[in-house]
Amino acid sequence: MTTNIKRPLALAASLAGAALVTTGALAAEGEKWSYPVEVWDPPFDMASPRKTVDYEPLDKAEKKWDLCVSFPHMKDAYWMAVDYGVVDEAKREGVGMQLVEAGGYTNLNTQISQIEDCVARGADAVIIGAISLDGLNNLVSEIRKKDIPVIYVINGISSPELSAKSLVSFGEMGYKAGEYLAKRHPAGSDPVKVAWFPGPPGAGWVEAGNQGFKEAVKDSAIEIVDTKYGDTGKEVQLKLVEDTLEAYPDIDYIVGTAVTAEAATGLLRSRGLEDQIKVVSYYFTPGVDQGIRRGQILAAPTDSAVIQGRVAIDQAVRILEGKDYLKHVGPALYVIDESNIETFDRSSSLAPDDFRPTFTVE
Repeated sequence: MTTNIKRPLALAASLAGAALVTTGALAAEGEKWSYPVEVWDPPFDMASPRKTVDYEPLDKAEKKWDLCVSFPHMKDAYWMAVDYGVVDEAKREGVGMQLVEAGGYTNLNTQISQIEDCVARGADAVIIGAISLDGLNNLVSEIRKKDIPVIYVINGISSPELSAKSLVSFGEMGYKAGEYLAKRHPAGSDPVKVAWFPGPPGAGWVEAGNQGFKEAVKDSAIEIVDTKYGDTGKEVQLKLVEDTLEAYPDIDYIVGTAVTAEAATGLLRSRGLEDQIKVVSYYFTPGVDQGIRRGQILAAPTDSAVIQGRVAIDQAVRILEGKDYLKHVGPALYVIDESNIETFDRSSSLAPDDFRPTFTVE
């Protein structure tokens, strides 16, 4: 995934009100929807100029296409939100969908094998949330030789042979989290210590997020005392946080993945440190939503994960039917904190409370 980490400064004023713009933008489950998104032109370069448009999906597909969707895992509520997006949109447009998940960011070979099986059984298009920035490039090349569209969702791949992207810059997600802290602790104010947990090593979104966060805080009073990488399983992140608290008991902030934030809140509460150490996530989940509402998590940017899943399905159908489509689309980013937690559109970012992991749409 490429990233343009300076871009958020230019967009700050326009995106600050995005929460208000998006409130009420979605229709009820299963109904036609629209949503404001950014479109990169030229596509596939995060540094390209952008314009904001209201994304309008198709009413229905012309035939029951068979779509293969591949996720890194389904271990947290973030990917549950993307699952909800692809499932509900597949149902709404009247297409079939088979979702596979590799079980974690260490399982690249599993993801490759699962996608190969999808293609072998006759999938018409493939939508990939990638484990690795570079590790799927050969596979993508082989799929494209069969004239099968490949759409990237959430996590990017460095292959130039893609058909479309439904994703945002995780560099900007990291930047927005860092910018939030930098505004609280500008240069010249009392120094603060931050432990930073960007996610699984080698994943494109993690490297981008890491770069963005560090860029945002470099001219502030923030010192990053430790950076710890690890899979986004709760046990892994909890152990990383525990190790960091042992090594740096005087830190002021824990910043990282949503799983890090969720694990940290319970640990800090059990140790009586919730007033001493504050928590920030750099993406949004139900646990983060709850943490902000309870005052346990300060803030998190949202990338409207449900919308990214919906758009990827619609892009695939449009490509298969030879219709006009936007090649590179991502919802505008904005930060959720106590000031807007009650007013933003939760259905753009979170699955419904009663939604369960769904792998097949017939």
